[in-house]
Order: sequence, then structure tokens, then C-alpha cells
Amino acid sequence: MREQLTETLGEVLWTDLRAHVARDAVILVASDLDLVDVGVAVASNDAAAVQAWISAGKLTKPTAEELARWPLQVDLRFVSLVVAPFVLVRRPASPPPS
Repeated sequence: MREQLTETLGEVLWTDLRAHVARDAVILVASDLDLVDVGVAVASNDAAAVQAWISAGKLTKPTAEELARWPLQVDLRFVSLVVAPFVLVRRPASPPPS
């Protein structure tokens, strides 16, 4: 499973995620977690690990503020991993202060 998931790991533009956000399927993964590890846990229904990450704030849904800001950032990219029906994404780095 790990190998299959690793093959689907890749970079996507924000525009590629809009449809998935609309169906509430995008999950943001904290930068200190490995996307493939999280994908394996989700795909194998490891409820204890997933719940622990949710409780720790390491797996979240995009906030209203992020959803308003992201379309304004030209060429905003995410690292993503599809674990149907979800799309796991690495939160983009904060933009540099203006």
C-alpha cells in the first residue's frame, strides 16, 4: 500500500483542488507528519492514529480564511496524496510578510 500511495504523491495547483474542497474532501496535514504515513493510516482505517492527529490539530480542514486567501495567490501549489475519497495536502508555506 505504501508503494502505491507514494506513486500518487505529487504537487498540485490550488485550481486542481477546488472541486475537492467543494465536496469537503481536502484534509490539511501538518508539516511534521509524513503524507504517506498519514495516507497509509487513512487507507487502512487506523482510527486511533487518525483521531490522535485530529485531536492534536495535525489533520484539519481548510479554514474560511485559507479558502478566501488561497485563490488570490498566483500559482499556489500543494503537495498532495489521494486516498479516496479524500485528498491529503501539505499546507503551503506562509507567504513572506509584505
